[in-house]
Amino acid sequence: MLRTVALAGLLAATVFPAIASAAEGATPPTVVLVHGAFADASSWDAVAMRLQRRGVPVVKVDNPLTSLADDVAATRRAIDAAPGKVVLVGHSWGGTVITEAGADPKVESLVYVAAFAPDVGQTSAQQGEHFAVAPGLQQLVAKDGFLSLSPDTVAEDFAQDLMPARIAEVVAHQLPLKAAALSEPVDVAAWRTRPSWYVVSRDDRMLTPALQVATAQRIGAQWRSVASSHVSPLSAPNEVADTILEAAGLKPAERAPGFDGG
Repeated sequence: MLRTVALAGLLAATVFPAIASAAEGATPPTVVLVHGAFADASSWDAVAMRLQRRGVPVVKVDNPLTSLADDVAATRRAIDAAPGKVVLVGHSWGGTVITEAGADPKVESLVYVAAFAPDVGQTSAQQGEHFAVAPGLQQLVAKDGFLSLSPDTVAEDFAQDLMPARIAEVVAHQLPLKAAALSEPVDVAAWRTRPSWYVVSRDDRMLTPALQVATAQRIGAQWRSVASSHVSPLSAPNEVADTILEAAGLKPAERAPGFDGG
């Protein structure tokens, strides 16, 4: 009996720490970052840098912003090319894209950042029907079927908490969105079958904070709010990166204030 107990103790002292060590050293999932409208993949640079410092592989998708189908196809290519499991992250319009593309079996969790998250058969435009129209959305410039923002709107309503030099960079990297994309419904809602996280921008003038909170609650996401404009990946990259690390099952190096809900 004593010998059995001793053997059990030896196993506990040798095998279990080895298992724990293997878990801690396990390869993290690939984080696939999907940008929104009026931006390009560089909008994720600050977040990507923080994730890569933690040894997390990162892929930034270059969305053409020409249709929901085109952006979903670009995201699916990135998912297919990623090794192992994927944490799929979408900012703004990118939230609609990951809602459709996130049904891929390789995707283990979703992170929405000041983003749309439609339900099956719903469009991005329909999500805002029962909420006040945000100031920035009232200033959209339409040309040849595409929507864009003037430099003044970027400075006042899109990225108002960035320094002037950074705002100029945002303007320079702006990509227009095909207007019809906002009226394209999703065929699947990946958040129904994947654990989800949501980062609300409290000072957002493009998607109202009330809409963001309602969206986070509707999809059952763990959510936090940050004092940020719509471009929280640029103005609050630590908080956004921390949330992605949590979705990846990794502990943030410096945890930001706790989740406000979910």
